[in-house]
Amino acid sequence: MNNLQHLLDTADMTAESIFALFELANNLKADPEKFSNVLAGKSIVTLYEKPSLRTRVTFDIGINKLGGHAVYLDHKDDPIGQREAIQDYAKNLSQWADCIVGRVFFHETLEEIAKYSSVPVINSLCDRYHPCQALADFLTLYEHHDDVSKLKIAYLGDGNNVCHSLMLTGAVLGATVTAVTPISHSPNAIIVKQAQDIAANTGATIQITSNINDVEGYDVIYTDTWISMGAQKSLEHVLPSFLPYQVNKTLMKQVGAQHVLHCQPAHRGQEITSDVMDSDQSLILPQAENRMHIQNAILVSLLA
Repeated sequence: MNNLQHLLDTADMTAESIFALFELANNLKADPEKFSNVLAGKSIVTLYEKPSLRTRVTFDIGINKLGGHAVYLDHKDDPIGQREAIQDYAKNLSQWADCIVGRVFFHETLEEIAKYSSVPVINSLCDRYHPCQALADFLTLYEHHDDVSKLKIAYLGDGNNVCHSLMLTGAVLGATVTAVTPISHSPNAIIVKQAQDIAANTGATIQITSNINDVEGYDVIYTDTWISMGAQKSLEHVLPSFLPYQVNKTLMKQVGAQHVLHCQPAHRGQEITSDVMDSDQSLILPQAENRMHIQNAILVSLLA
């Protein structure tokens, strides 16, 4: 993994290291028995400040499939750093665990844990990035397309952590990623610049627009919930801004996209309609399955 001790985002990875993860993930998927003891004797602490379905289940079952032991720590009512200093928390966990996986509210929490941890730290979601999700997304596309660097991917909706990691990972892999968002919901400008700087060296294209017509002829449409978990806003407040970006059959036909992705949880009838989500164009369930396989590949790369 490019000699990384931690995986907090994908910006410092190389295309070679990501493709190596893809190959390992596919091997893990094809021959799970071969890897059933690769993490034997290893214990991985999984931290949750936010509720989860896919992240918790895929890490828990995935670690078990590798012969490891997952330790679940619920911090929804006890934020990390409140009961004791984060440096003490990280140092103590490092005495017992072989890896720390964190689904937290703020990226700074993970940065501080990583600063004081003597074991690898994996970002399973924060306010700024969702690297495991983006790697699962591109693994899914890698399985269905000959060359991901030639793909044109349009992300529609809120310029959130999923959008950020999609842009950064796409930039590393040389793809075209365009975020199509309402003007007041654009992705973080610093992260966009970071992705564009990476793209300048890889041949990728990273763009921001509010006009859906700018992504006609794209291969993939990606969407996410219009209100991120923990956001202090209501659907009624954002609905007028986001409704033009709903992924439905009309939009899919207009763009001409071959596939649709959604990181879930999906709100059917809001950001995506059921007829698209359940269609033959949908890669949403393979995308969810691949969360486990890519995360296992990351764990094996860091720990085995």
